[in-house]
Amino acid sequence: MLRSLNSLDGFIVSAIDGEIGKVSEFYFDDTMWTVRYMIVKTGGWLTGRKVLIAPEALLHPDWKNRSLPVNLTMQQVKDSPDIDTDKPVSRQEEDALYAYYPWQNYYDAGLFGENIGMMGMFPIPPAPPDEIPEPDASAIGRQQGDSHLRSTHRVKGYRIHAKDGEIGKVSDFIFDEDKWAIHFLVITTGSLFSHKKVLMSPAWIKEVKWAMNEVIINVTMGAIENSPVYDESKPLDDDYSTDLHNHYGKSSE
Repeated sequence: MLRSLNSLDGFIVSAIDGEIGKVSEFYFDDTMWTVRYMIVKTGGWLTGRKVLIAPEALLHPDWKNRSLPVNLTMQQVKDSPDIDTDKPVSRQEEDALYAYYPWQNYYDAGLFGENIGMMGMFPIPPAPPDEIPEPDASAIGRQQGDSHLRSTHRVKGYRIHAKDGEIGKVSDFIFDEDKWAIHFLVITTGSLFSHKKVLMSPAWIKEVKWAMNEVIINVTMGAIENSPVYDESKPLDDDYSTDLHNHYGKSSE
């Protein structure tokens, strides 16, 4: 089933022996557009520290009661590598996580590795060096640790540029609850007083200029404005997905 990442903000994350904290944001990798970690803000028991937990640790999510149980103990979480989530996460820090937890690292084609994400999509290449005037913090983190992690909170608000102009901003992400692959970006179009939400697959993105907070799409503004409207109050069904793919002349396979 497809779900909104925004809808998971504030979900309670519970260890085997007690509550760890609440979901505050997510990290996804910018090559396969798949969620790799949820960032959990702990309560007073861990002095409000934020910890990274991979979807691999999840047991059976209780979507109705907004709860995400994990197969970890509170002591395991307490003793886990202390990573500053306010800074870009390096590959070395990820290696420390995978050395501590019994998780298979995704960048060695383990769980959620090769061929995960929108079926048939190609990884989106980073902008050429000569097009990046000043590297941002995320770019610096990648240089230090070759990490391709992006924060959902930071990418929300990125400007969407169609062939013929700016059309809106990223406001949410739609993911597959089984593999945690991001199937769509939610784009809010229009002005402050008149706007609608539409969906765009990462597979249809021409380029992302991470340092400039821009997503470049190889379609026209008119095509986006006339695409099927996304109603966040309703679950996404096959009919909507088919209509969306047909509108852009894309295969739904």
